[in-house]
Amino acid sequence: MVTIAHHGAVKGVTGSCHQMSLPTGEAVLIDCGLFQGAESVDRELGETQIDFPLDKVKALIVTHCHLDHVGRIPFLLAAGFSGKIYATEATARLLPLVIEDAVKVGVSRDEKLITLVLTRLNQLLVPIPYDQWFDVEGLPQTAAKFRVAGHILGSAYVELNAQGERVVFSGDLGATYSPLLPAPKSPYKADTLVIESTYGDKLHEGRKARRRLLRDTIKRCLQDRGTVLIPAFSIGRTQELLYEIEEIIHRQKGDWEHLAVIVDSPLAAKFTSHYRDLKSLWDKESKRKLRAGRHPLSFDQLVTIDSHGDHLKMVKQLAQSGHPAIVIAASGMCTGGRIQNYLQALLPDPRTDVLFVGYQAQGTPGRDIQKYGPRGGYVYLDNERIDIKAGVHTISGYSAHADQGNLVNFVKRIYRKPSEIRIVHGDDEAKAALAEKFKQLVPEARILIPDA
Repeated sequence: MVTIAHHGAVKGVTGSCHQMSLPTGEAVLIDCGLFQGAESVDRELGETQIDFPLDKVKALIVTHCHLDHVGRIPFLLAAGFSGKIYATEATARLLPLVIEDAVKVGVSRDEKLITLVLTRLNQLLVPIPYDQWFDVEGLPQTAAKFRVAGHILGSAYVELNAQGERVVFSGDLGATYSPLLPAPKSPYKADTLVIESTYGDKLHEGRKARRRLLRDTIKRCLQDRGTVLIPAFSIGRTQELLYEIEEIIHRQKGDWEHLAVIVDSPLAAKFTSHYRDLKSLWDKESKRKLRAGRHPLSFDQLVTIDSHGDHLKMVKQLAQSGHPAIVIAASGMCTGGRIQNYLQALLPDPRTDVLFVGYQAQGTPGRDIQKYGPRGGYVYLDNERIDIKAGVHTISGYSAHADQGNLVNFVKRIYRKPSEIRIVHGDDEAKAALAEKFKQLVPEARILIPDA
């Protein structure tokens, strides 16, 4: 039988990295993500990022290109990994952009180093279409297949046929009825399933309800002549929000036509362009809008900020003016990036609203704002105490992650149920709640919550 080891995403929701080993010793990694927030404490950049032996690891399979699933790839390459890196065609197109940005922000801005990393990545990267079995180089009698995960563009869960044993790694699964992307369909069979649990103890609002919450928050912004700040990851969340905001504006009248929707992230702008180019992967609803002449990711009110100078001007302009606007900027957990400058300038202004649309990990500024903001508290940004007078709101339905119902249904719809389910990528409460649901659903299966 194959064995599975976990090199991340067992004490929280970041650092996803799982190793499947054959009885003969050869191994493949599924994802190699960065630790973030409280989980990154005591992990210095460098050799401690890859704290497991690589001599038996023959290949890497990437489920999608969020940093918590791919951010350690530069360190993996530096540690001497030279196997193939398999990804869906869309992920292979986006991954170099993510890795380049990650190296610039977290390691070095040395152009020679960045070029070395990207050159090596592109030498090893193998794009694979969805729903097509491919041999995993270096692992005898082992094939894999990417299936649509509906989380972000190009995201996949992975089926592995390892010497006759079927092992499924969920990556991050998308929520049903999310904008833009089709929902995942369960595999026919799984002997072992490794599944995420980010929202394993929660149910999202329905799409109509969360769109209404988003609309009402924007409405308040128009009335207060203030700014709605939305911290969002550059890939996935930003594009979904633009899609929903375009729909809201399309249905409204009057002042809504003058509302500026600002995407302040060069990386997000690049990803949005790729989303438009890869519209063949969009869902049926999105394609209907295109045929009707709508442009969900490129509408009149959309303003894209590129240069750092223009970014600083926009921060100053919004702090001084009374012009209502929506700002979408990274990072999604407020751990860095341009959103921090907006927060420092606008959190003390009661006309401001901060809208969280994704999971905020423990130890991140986003979690602190989410927790202490409604109490009139404060947050430290760049070692500066910022009082929070802005409104603070959370809409979980835009998380892009499956909720408890989606995760249970994913297992429920596997025709030949797994005999072992490993629950990863979640806080303790989420994993425990999901484990109870799985015990009821598949009482004969072994339900594990790995701690290492």
